Amino acid sequence: VQADGTDGNCVTFVLHDEDHTLGNSLRYMVMKNPDVEFCGYCITHPSESKINFRIQTKGALPAVEPFRKGLNDLMGVCQHVLNTFEVRLFLKSS
Repeated sequence: VQADGTDGNCVTFVLHDEDHTLGNSLRYMVMKNPDVEFCGYCITHPSESKINFRIQTKGALPAVEPFRKGLNDLMGVCQHVLNTFEVRLFLKSS
């Protein structure tokens, strides 16, 4: 992950080897934060496997904070889905 931005509350993160799968999910999680004014991403070119992920926050909150929280929240959601799947799979096979 690379970060670009002179202002701490408006930063573009470059995520390498990623695509819409992470970009759209992470954008959704970050936008749930009421301190985030703008969040969006783009893929610069279809042949490049990287996304530019931009976050702008309200006030003095550094953009890296909702970025980190969004990633952690998304990991929690994925873990919940995996746990639910494994429980259902175990119950079905019993």
